[in-house]
Amino acid sequence: MQISFSKQHGNVLVTVMQLMGEIDASTYTDVIHKAQEAYDDGARDLLIDLSKVSYVSSAGLMSLHTVVKIFAGQSTHSKEGGRPSFKAINLEQDGSIRAHVKLLSPQPAVEQVLDVVGLKHFFEIHTDLDTAVKSY
Repeated sequence: MQISFSKQHGNVLVTVMQLMGEIDASTYTDVIHKAQEAYDDGARDLLIDLSKVSYVSSAGLMSLHTVVKIFAGQSTHSKEGGRPSFKAINLEQDGSIRAHVKLLSPQPAVEQVLDVVGLKHFFEIHTDLDTAVKSY
């Protein structure tokens, strides 16, 4: 898994987090930690570029939801020092939160997984970088 960041200027400053590889049990914590670092460094609007992600496991799906929670200002550090965990997704409660984290260009296999588990309706998904940046 490779993770890189860039900034795009639109109505607001948007941080683009490009993920390359597979998001699975061996890499999902990297996604969470890098997103937390970006948030701690002042990023508030995040666009996750999935165009180079070929596979997302259940752990990878959890990491995407965790990133939304990070950008809502919720800590990912558990009291027991274990894995981060959050409650189930609530479209009404998390609606305003998810306005700050959007997805860009998931590959068809990844988009299908997002659709099957219901996250395609949770995330705003764009296929064009400029349109995505202007949507914030």
